Amino acid sequence: METRAPFVVVGAFVLAAIAAVFGFVYWLHNTGGLGPRATYHVQFDGSVPGLLVGAAVLFNGIRVGEVTDLGLAPDSPRRVNATISVSSTTPVRSDTKVGLEFQGLTGVPVIALEGGKLLVNSGAVPTLIADPGAGQGMTQAARDALRRVDSVLAENAEPLKSTIANLQVFSEGLARNTGKLDSIVAGLEKMTGGGTASQKMTYDLRAPRNLGLASKTIKGQLAIPEPTAVAMLETQRFLFSPAKDHAGFADALWADSIPKLLQARLIESFENYDIAHAPLRVADIGQTDFQLLIDVRRFLIATDSEPAAEIGLSARIGDKNGKLIASRLYEDSERFDKVEAPAAIAAFNDAFGRIAKDMIAWTVQAL
Repeated sequence: METRAPFVVVGAFVLAAIAAVFGFVYWLHNTGGLGPRATYHVQFDGSVPGLLVGAAVLFNGIRVGEVTDLGLAPDSPRRVNATISVSSTTPVRSDTKVGLEFQGLTGVPVIALEGGKLLVNSGAVPTLIADPGAGQGMTQAARDALRRVDSVLAENAEPLKSTIANLQVFSEGLARNTGKLDSIVAGLEKMTGGGTASQKMTYDLRAPRNLGLASKTIKGQLAIPEPTAVAMLETQRFLFSPAKDHAGFADALWADSIPKLLQARLIESFENYDIAHAPLRVADIGQTDFQLLIDVRRFLIATDSEPAAEIGLSARIGDKNGKLIASRLYEDSERFDKVEAPAAIAAFNDAFGRIAKDMIAWTVQAL
């Protein structure tokens, strides 16, 4: 018996030590250790699913304590009272917000404290009131939302049925009148200029070619600047007198604005006469010996009686000192049968050809 006694004593001591260690660890974990603690009561107005004694208490996401007690409020079965123990340095105020959060994949509930500005009165342990619905989990919130949606649908069942029926009638009406709707849309596009843009046809002015051998060459360097014109003539559109839209010219355009087109074709005409002494644009070189200054006075289709292409130009020759050497007016017209683009172009070519030949001869003689 004397040899067994030490073993019994040793065994009892070991068991007591193990129990003491577990007890210390449990106390350290659930009461926060050896530091000073502060205790607060928390009141939840509703269920707190999964909250247990020992659950963590977080302040702004940092663990500061744990739940030390849970119980139902004796005066209201809906309420749940909890007691929390937190570090005394935790800045809990009477207006600190209290809620229930669920952490991790398993949704472990913890009490979450946040913010607060008012100082806590000394004396009795303050009671913190949790936000309404603080203990409501995501599943319960989804159930409540679906319940409210179902209630709204139930209350408005008849108006919804009427709306769906009206939509069905409207869609059937659209199906029956698809052709008319297409016509209406096409008409609106035509009225507003929308839809697919029509293909524009561009027409050029032809310079005269068969001018014969140059009997007299152009003296000095001649330049033909871009002709001047009123704003109405600064266009690629075909102009009419009296002003009126003609269906055959809706998509017809000159290859360039009228002044630039006349400049290019006059230079080409001089080149066809004497390529060795052909005039230049002013921008091509610096100062030239002479300039042929053109002002466009008329370049349109007259439709008063028989349609005709009419061209009116004024020409002046000046030297590099700005002295006027010669000036002259040119007017010509060519009639054609139908107010159509091809016939009008042919008439403009004939009228311009005569003016260009006459202007070349006059310029060579003046220089």
